[in-house]
Amino acid sequence: MIAEGKDNSQELFPVVDEEGNILSAATRGECHSGSMLLHPVVHLHVFNSQGELYLQKRPAWKDIQPDKWDTAVGGHVDLGENIQEALRREVQEELGITDFNPQALPHYVFQSDRERELVFPFRTVYDGNITPSKETDGGRFWSIPEIEASLGKGIFTPNFESEYQRVIKSEE
Repeated sequence: MIAEGKDNSQELFPVVDEEGNILSAATRGECHSGSMLLHPVVHLHVFNSQGELYLQKRPAWKDIQPDKWDTAVGGHVDLGENIQEALRREVQEELGITDFNPQALPHYVFQSDRERELVFPFRTVYDGNITPSKETDGGRFWSIPEIEASLGKGIFTPNFESEYQRVIKSEE
C-alpha cells in the first residue's frame, strides 16, 4: 500500500512485452517518465445489478490524471505478482471488496504521452458494500446514459474513455 498523498516513485514494476512476458524491471518513476517502458496493470469495472458502472475519482495528488473520474479499480502489477494476485490486492485496497467474481476481458496496450501500459481489464457485478480507500477521492455509480453524455468533456481519464469504447461497449 502507498503512503497517503504520494505515489512511491521507487516502487518496482515488471517491464513486459505485449504478451505479458517479463523482460526486466523498472521503477514507477522510470515507467511514468515518458520512457514508454511497457508495464502491466489491472482494471476492474464494477457494475451493479441495475447496470450502472462504479467509477472512482482520482485524488489531486496522483502523478497521472489527477482529479478525473476513472475505472473503479486500476492498479499496477508489482514485481513478483501475477495478474490475479494484483487484481485481488488492488480491489481490496481501493474498494474494500474481497467477494467478487471477475470476468476477464481482452487485454490491450494503452499509450499516453507519458507511459505505455499492458492493461488486463475485468468486469464484475457487485451489489455489496463499497468502501473507497484513501488511495481514491471516493466514487459512485454512474448510469450508462450519464457516462455517454460526459464522454469527451475532460471529466474522465483518457484511459477510461478508451477502455469504455473498446471493452465495455463491445460487451453490451
